[in-house]
Amino acid sequence: MGIFSRFTDIINSNINNLLDKAEDPEKMVRLIIQEMEDTLVEVRSSSARSLADKKELTRQLTRTLAEADSWQEKAELALSKGRDDLARAALMEKNKCSEAAQAMEQELSSFDDHIAKLQGEVGQLQEKLADAKARQKAIVMRGKTASSRLKVKSKLDSGKVDDALSRFDRYERKIDDLESQVDAYDLGKKSLADEIAELESDDSIDKELEALKAKMQGASKATKAASKKK
Repeated sequence: MGIFSRFTDIINSNINNLLDKAEDPEKMVRLIIQEMEDTLVEVRSSSARSLADKKELTRQLTRTLAEADSWQEKAELALSKGRDDLARAALMEKNKCSEAAQAMEQELSSFDDHIAKLQGEVGQLQEKLADAKARQKAIVMRGKTASSRLKVKSKLDSGKVDDALSRFDRYERKIDDLESQVDAYDLGKKSLADEIAELESDDSIDKELEALKAKMQGASKATKAASKKK
């Protein structure tokens, strides 16, 4: 099982249980991200150890191949000296080295597959971590917005706002009553401006009356003059 698969098990077994009981989603999201970051560190550490092990195994393989070549040379030397027994023994040692080298090569191939999988898991985890952090910002913002709306809703539903508005209405009615009382004191009383306005109105009417009289007198004189001519 890969480390990334193990991380998935951790999320499913631990985090989901916490989320089910969570009163603070923001805190739980931070916990999930922390788990992912810790797992990413572990995956990278495992990958680094695998790379170090691969380098060490590669060095061992190089030494074993060199040793096999050395036994090959010794076998040839023994044959050149007529020592078949030594040549046979040298070839046996060479074969042991060759078999060990072959096993190391297979192990190196497994290392390559393991490292490739680790790198793939690192890439997947990095993408999921980036996605989680992006979603974390949205979740935090949604949480704050929801909390603010809940506070407003609770105040609206509590009746306090309606009570405050009704008190405003009562205050306005009281002010209307006070203004009416003030207006009542002024009923029947004329201000200086009112009296001057009345005088101006009287002058205007007098002038209009004089003009009307003059017009009518002129018309009467005209009528009498016409009668005399006849």
